[in-house]
Amino acid sequence: MITSSDLCLRLGASVAAGMVVGINREMHAKPVGVRTLGLVGLGSALVTMAGSGFSAEGVDANASRAIQGIVTGIGFLGAGVIVKGGSKFHVHGMTTAAAIWVTAALGISCGVGAYLPVAVGVVLLLLLLGIGGRLDRIIDARGMRKHGKDTEKAEASGQGSVAPD
Repeated sequence: MITSSDLCLRLGASVAAGMVVGINREMHAKPVGVRTLGLVGLGSALVTMAGSGFSAEGVDANASRAIQGIVTGIGFLGAGVIVKGGSKFHVHGMTTAAAIWVTAALGISCGVGAYLPVAVGVVLLLLLLGIGGRLDRIIDARGMRKHGKDTEKAEASGQGSVAPD
């Protein structure tokens, strides 16, 4: 059994790693950002911890198969909320899809009796959804100021404004 501080470190590190990648994606005007990738990091850590037997009883083969099925099925459910806008670069629903996936991970953790990871995960989820949105907007505004003239010229010529990968 891991300690509370180790659990917080593991979940916090997963969120931080996702957010760092999200900052990069925001800076390159990609459809996923700080909140979405922070949530993916959190959900992945929760499912991994649940699957590795964080609870006192451990996880048996049947629970492991159930976890795999849930994670796969929820991916399809999340895909249903992702909508591509009028522009080929405008996508809505990525954060909602990631939040659905993390909620499934929280449910899995509840199912195996891992209540401390659930409590920490819910707090991190709410922080990501609240603070991450502000960080997304700050990065977007910075990019608009930096590339504003380039964006206007590209849109006028029909080329769009998203940098290549």
